[in-house]
Parts: sequence; C-alpha cells; structure tokens
Amino acid sequence: MTQIYNFSAGPAVLPKEVLQQAAAEMLDWHGSGMSVMEMSHRGPEFISIYQAAVRDLRELLSIPANYQVLFLQGGGLGENAIVPLNLIGRKAQPATVDFVHTGAWSGKSIKEAQRYAEVNIAATSEPGHFTSVPPQQYWKLTRDAAYLHICTNETIDGVEYNFVPTFQGDTPVVADMSSHILSRAIDVSKYGVIFAGAQKNIGPAGLTLVIVREDLLGEALPICPSAFNWKTVAEHDSMYNTPPTYSIYIAGLVFAHLLRQGGVAAAESRNIAKADLLYAALDADDFYQNRVAKDCRSRMNVPFFLRDETLNDKFLAGAKARGLLQLKGHKSVGGMRASIYNAMPIEGVQALVDYLNEFAGR
Repeated sequence: MTQIYNFSAGPAVLPKEVLQQAAAEMLDWHGSGMSVMEMSHRGPEFISIYQAAVRDLRELLSIPANYQVLFLQGGGLGENAIVPLNLIGRKAQPATVDFVHTGAWSGKSIKEAQRYAEVNIAATSEPGHFTSVPPQQYWKLTRDAAYLHICTNETIDGVEYNFVPTFQGDTPVVADMSSHILSRAIDVSKYGVIFAGAQKNIGPAGLTLVIVREDLLGEALPICPSAFNWKTVAEHDSMYNTPPTYSIYIAGLVFAHLLRQGGVAAAESRNIAKADLLYAALDADDFYQNRVAKDCRSRMNVPFFLRDETLNDKFLAGAKARGLLQLKGHKSVGGMRASIYNAMPIEGVQALVDYLNEFAGR
C-alpha cells in the first residue's frame, strides 16, 4: 500500500498511535466489557476518561485555576453564535462587540454576532484580500465593548497571528483557535475565552473545546439555550446534556500522546521545522505562490497557487497517485492548501516538497 499523507484541513489527520490504541480498545475498554461508544456519560468508566482528558489539557496549556474547561457540541461555527449569547449580557443593551476581520472564519463570526449585538469592525485586512493581520496600532476599538473577537489562525486564508492583542480596560479577548490550538505555546491568561473545534488539531468532529475565565460565567442572555450556557455547563462538569463521549475519549488520547512527545513546546519546534521546509519549497521560484505576508504565514494551513492554474487538475492527480491527499484549496479561494497539523509527520511534508519540486521540474 502506498504511504498516505492526509493534508485535509478538517476533519484532519490523527496520530497513528492514537488510532491504533482506539482500535485496540474499540470493543472492550480496559476490561469493562464495553466500547466507549456504549458507556453512560455518568458512569465511573467514562467519568475517568473525562477527568483524564481535562487534567492532561490543563497540563499541556498550563491553564490557570480560575479558568473552566468545557466540552460542548456545535463546532466552531456553532460556538461563534454561543459566544455572544454568553457574553453580551455583561453590558447594557444594545451591547457592542469588536472584531478584527482577517479572513473567512472571522467573517462568519461577525455574521453570527450581528444577530445579537452591535458589531464594530475594529480592523480588517479585506482590502488586501486577507493576506495579513492588521497591526494593532491601527485598530479602532470600542471603549466599552462586551468583548473583542479574533480568529488567531484563519484555516482557509492561511493567516496566523504572531502577537497577542494588548490594551487597557476590562474588555476580554475571545480567540477562535480552532486550527492551531496545541500547536504553539500560548498564555491562556491573556484571553477571556479560547475556543476550538476539535476536528483539526485535537480529535474527531463533534467536540468543541471552550476555555473560559470564571468571572465571565453567568453573563448569558435570557434567550441562551441552557445546554449552551457556559455557567450551566461548568456547574455540571460538561455533563448537563449527553456530551460527545467518543470524541472526548479520542481527544484525551491525543492529549496524552502529545504529553508523551514532550508537550506543546516540543510540538511547536516540530511545527516550525515543517512549516519552514514547506514554505522554502514554495518560495524557491515563481512556479508556486503563497500570497500571505511572510510575518503572518500560518504554520498549520498553507494555501498556495500554481503560476499556471490550468495545471491544477494535473497537479492534484499526480499528488493523489503519490498518496498525497486532500490538497485542493477551499472552494472560496481556489488553488491548493496543505494543512500540516501536529499529527502530520515531517516525512509527509518532505514527501510533498519532493513532489512540488518534481512537478515544477517537469
């Protein structure tokens, strides 16, 4: 069988060791006689799985004690609606929310927030076709905003923040980190809320991770559904309704695997090496183009274009024949995209680089 390397943006590649462990435990988890899929979410077996996952995630990200870790459903897009429902109640209505618009996903979050609040676009990189992050000195923030929302890694556009916003006042920063969480060191205390859909760098689709500072709980609008009220979810240890149990289980295996590999610091070192290798190949000549400003290039999602786009289908066919899968770019931007998350080994990036060079040579 040809060695397969899956560059999908999500659902994405998982560590082979995690998949092997899940396969071994599929029918009988630790002698319980049950698959994790069959367990009661309130039973001692699953509670132990849940507690281990939370413990390991707290260790990986050095999450302060005054932050709650929540496991929800609805994905990143769903959480973009759940955030305003939980936070704009902390201000007199109508509340204002600040956004920095850096690509497709921050654009989606803006549309969701507009259903519930006044929206101020503090800065946007749209005039430059979302190829950079606007420098903070040009942001026009609202004095008393309910929160500031940023997407710290744009999965589609391949733009990543290289700084943490800082400003005076009590406006919390809400960060959508769906496509680069656990890939680099972060200071959780700099954010009020961090959320991430799991299907990119954590585990299978179905799970949404929320890390929220405790003083921000209890500010939800009355219309917020109880299952999405962070305070309610926190009070019930993410068990207010039936959580996505199997996705939590796999996420826990990924967290444990990452710890065994040296944690987030070691992962960041590997990710820098992978990104440098791929971008160097793309920059070698003008046959390929990455249009993102070099200081804003994502280490996780690398969009690129062929100089002659009539060759796109031929490029993809050749890549597939070599076991390099899911390289077609998002339909909204075209071209190609290689997502090189934590679970993508450097051998996979090297195989892609070898193909890039071969194809350009031919």
